[in-house]
Amino acid sequence: MAFEEKRAWALAVISVVGYALYVVLVVNGAAGRPLVNAPYVTPMLWTIGLGVVAGIVSGIWFGIAARNDGLQADERDREIGRIADNIGQSFVVIGGVSAMALAMIEAPHFWIANVLYLCFVLSAVLGSLAKIALYQRGML
Repeated sequence: MAFEEKRAWALAVISVVGYALYVVLVVNGAAGRPLVNAPYVTPMLWTIGLGVVAGIVSGIWFGIAARNDGLQADERDREIGRIADNIGQSFVVIGGVSAMALAMIEAPHFWIANVLYLCFVLSAVLGSLAKIALYQRGML
């Protein structure tokens, strides 16, 4: 398995686990109240921060392992990364447009922040899955 494919798996797992943890924290924090009134800022900041740190640590870990094995990124790795990033970025655009629409209808900040967070997570997961698929099935 290529170094970049391992990183893609790690990023997908980190993203899903981090977002699931966030949802659990917010739902538990609601304690029977409407979700809009649940404290969400602190759990969001912590899960995003921990996700970033976990992504960096896993990248360093797989980078050291790849270097020890004498592996280097080649042109194919860079092309797969570019294509997968373009695919994943679609959800960043969807999130931005959705947040703008929510702001225009003056939705609560809770929903605006959460649609952005969800779309960032979906972007990371979709980009990672695209990278994994390109490594396993090849490019056309």
